[in-house]
Amino acid sequence: MLRIGVVGAGGMGNVHTRHWKNMPDVELKFFELDPARAEAFASTHGLSPATSYDELLNWADAVDVCLPTDAHHSVTLKAIAAGRHVLCEKPMALNVAQCAEMLEAAEKAGVVLMPAQVVRYFPDFKKAHELVAGGAVGNPVTARTRRGGKAPVGSAGWFQDASRSGGVLLDLAVHDFDWLRWTLGEVRFVTSRSVRLTNPGALEGKPGDYALTTLEFESGAIAHVEATWLDPSGFRTTIEVCGDKGMIEFDSRKTPTVRRHTEENTQLESPMLPVDDPYYNQGRAFVETCTGAREAPVTALDGLRAVAIARAAIESCQTLQTVSPSRS
Repeated sequence: MLRIGVVGAGGMGNVHTRHWKNMPDVELKFFELDPARAEAFASTHGLSPATSYDELLNWADAVDVCLPTDAHHSVTLKAIAAGRHVLCEKPMALNVAQCAEMLEAAEKAGVVLMPAQVVRYFPDFKKAHELVAGGAVGNPVTARTRRGGKAPVGSAGWFQDASRSGGVLLDLAVHDFDWLRWTLGEVRFVTSRSVRLTNPGALEGKPGDYALTTLEFESGAIAHVEATWLDPSGFRTTIEVCGDKGMIEFDSRKTPTVRRHTEENTQLESPMLPVDDPYYNQGRAFVETCTGAREAPVTALDGLRAVAIARAAIESCQTLQTVSPSRS
C-alpha cells in the first residue's frame, strides 16, 4: 500500500484524486490551505484532511503536488527533504534553475521526482509518438501542433498572472514542447512570438494570450507550436507530423465521442474505461516507479528540458531573437 498525500484541492487535485481512488493499492490523505475548498474536497472524495503540510508529510510515502506553478519548487523540495517521492504537476517549476535544484535534491535523496506531463499518456498522442518512432512517416522533417481554448483564470486569477503561471507558453505549450522533444529529439533553436509578450498593449485589461513558436531540432526537423487562450469555442488539440514517407494527423474535434448537452453547457463524455484514462495511467506509472516495479517513464530531466524550451520561447518573445534552450 502506497500512502499518497495530495497537496492542493483545486482542479488538478480533484482530477488526480478521482483516479487515485480507483487504485486498491493506494491510500489517500490531502492538505488544502483554504477551509471552504478543503471541506468541499473532503465531502466529494470521502477523505479526511491533514491539518498541516508537515502532518501530511509525516503520514505519506509520496506526495502529489497539485498547486499553482509558483509553489511547485518550495513544496517539492520540502517533500524531498522529508524523503518522500513526488509527482509534480506540470510545468515542473517556473524556471530551469528551480527545476535543476529539484532534480539534484531528488537524486541526492534517492527519491522519485516525476513531472506530470500527462499528454504522453493520452492515447492519440501516445500512438502518434509510437508511429513516428516506428518509422511510419519515414524520416520526420516537420511537425505542427495546436493546443488551447478559452483563458483559464484559477484561484485568485493565478493562471493570468505570468509571475505565477508563466503564461500560455509555460503553462500550456509546455505539453507540446515535451511531446515534440520526446518524439523528435532535442531542440536546438526556439523562435516565438506572443500577443501578450510581444505586443503587451494589445490585450490590456483582458485575459488570454496566443503564441506561435518554431522549434528547430538537432535532427534538422522543424515544428510549429500554436498555443492559445483566446479561443472561446472550446478546448482543441491537433497534431501533424510529416516525413519523407508519409504523414500522420490528429484533430480532437474530429474524433467521434459522446456529447452531453444541457442548458448550462456541452460536455464530452469519455468512452474510455477508468483504467484507460491518461490520468489513471500516469498515476499507475508513478506508483509502480515508487515501488520499484518500473523505471520512470517521464523523468525530472524531461520536466526540466520542457521548461527550458518554454523559457527559451518566452525569452524569444521578449527579445525578438532566436534562443537556444538551456541544457542544465
